[in-house]
Amino acid sequence: MWLYLAALVGLYYLLRWYRERQVVSNLRDKYVFITGCDSGFGNLLARQLDLRGLRVLAACLTEKGAEQLRDQTSDRLETVILDVTKTESISAATEWVKERVGDGGLWGLVNNAGISIPSAPNEWLTKQDFMKILDVNLLGLIEVTLSLLPLVRKARGRVVNISSIMGRVSLLGGSYCISKYGVEAFSDSLRRELSYFGVKVAVIEPGFFNTGVTNSEKISRAIQEAWDQASPEVKGIYGEKFLASVKKSVKKLKSTCCNNLYLVTNCVEHALTACHPRTRYSSGWDAKLFYLPMSYMPTLLVDAMIYWMSQRPIKAL
Repeated sequence: MWLYLAALVGLYYLLRWYRERQVVSNLRDKYVFITGCDSGFGNLLARQLDLRGLRVLAACLTEKGAEQLRDQTSDRLETVILDVTKTESISAATEWVKERVGDGGLWGLVNNAGISIPSAPNEWLTKQDFMKILDVNLLGLIEVTLSLLPLVRKARGRVVNISSIMGRVSLLGGSYCISKYGVEAFSDSLRRELSYFGVKVAVIEPGFFNTGVTNSEKISRAIQEAWDQASPEVKGIYGEKFLASVKKSVKKLKSTCCNNLYLVTNCVEHALTACHPRTRYSSGWDAKLFYLPMSYMPTLLVDAMIYWMSQRPIKAL
């Protein structure tokens, strides 16, 4: 019986491997719009897809980032300045994309732009701190998607949203995890709605990678600023020892992050170019072997694991 079961499992993975190797035709004629191309995943992806021959439309937050990207790529790649928190900037970028893609529409939209600070225990933060991340990671992503959706639908193309394993397991306070849970939910509903029109939606769930989002110095500074603005009552409850423990954990972050960003960009490339893309891609061994299995564990067990790894507030019961 076990032999038959192993054979069935082997056959399933063989068929999946075969399906996933099938590539979309005429890639050199297809346009892909990517947000957040100044650095990190977006920058590498833009260069990678340009080498693959796709028509890359790269959105950068700064002119400096756009200029550096153009210097590293072919003349086929074009850049535009985009602030995903501003409606007028999104509208201008949408018109710019329309002029370039013409009647063929937009084959791929990659929502990559994101930030991770301020992140700290929830009680240390204000509503404005929460909104700062949500405006970029979730609300900006939604507005960009809704603005460009008619062009993607025209091409029967792809929407690829960069989420995080933090959209599966909430490991820290602040709105980073909240925003990524929101990206997961938005992507699920969008995938079902757009399936009627031949549009596919994929979610990328990276683990910890060495990018600007995981910059330990910036995160540590943001934690200190959140602590400084917290009320005397909150400071008394948590204590300086708790603050020191949190900052110590952040300092260790760089050594635990993966430097191979291709593990993420290869997943995005597959989602854009494969005839049969996956619904979700987990990038990085920490995501596959630890955080993803953790997301399926009983809540009681997950809480116990996080308690074990965390410093207790000074006035914890």
